[in-house]
Amino acid sequence: MAGVVLVHGLYHDPHHFDLVAAGLRLTGTEVIAPVLHRGSLPADTAAAQAAVDAMEEPPLVLGHSYGGSVITGLTGARHLVYLAAFVPDRNESAASLGGSSHLLRAAIVPEADGSTRLDPDRAADALYADCPEHLAAWAIGLLRPQSAGCGRGVPERQSWQNVASTYVTCAADRAIDPALQRAMATRCGAAREWRTGHSPFVGRPDLVIDLLNELLDG
Repeated sequence: MAGVVLVHGLYHDPHHFDLVAAGLRLTGTEVIAPVLHRGSLPADTAAAQAAVDAMEEPPLVLGHSYGGSVITGLTGARHLVYLAAFVPDRNESAASLGGSSHLLRAAIVPEADGSTRLDPDRAADALYADCPEHLAAWAIGLLRPQSAGCGRGVPERQSWQNVASTYVTCAADRAIDPALQRAMATRCGAAREWRTGHSPFVGRPDLVIDLLNELLDG
């Protein structure tokens, strides 16, 4: 069975995928969730590429939010899954595609070193509003500061053009406009829509696990 690589978004951490990873590992699936926060899209893509290359077989790769820009630049994936994620075409970045909500923009707090962080209360409303309270609190505690400029990075290649791909729109997303998600979904080979907020890997990990198992079996 092919393994799975889980690629997180801005401000997030590999541990945000812990519930999904644990469910996949119960069935013997190898899971790697690389740490991004490398300072640029090329550096983040290199970290994800190392995870793909570490798998014995071409893996299924899921990217969440900004993680879509990262997985777009990869080679060697069996299937790309974009979860409320950006799907940049040539000369596009996550930032140029737009779609960030007022709630998400209002949560961003600038730091003196040029990085930014998310205000916990506002981030909870934007990212985890539909999650059980204890899981939302757990996810908020994992958020990390973010270097400037990653969202403006342009992938070197557009792997969704020649690799099987599935887009998942989160219809109740309060961070990335669902209308933009639906538009980006047309670039992928298949599309699903869930009535969740931005972070189903926290609030509804069962949905993510079932989808990935389905694609692995297929």
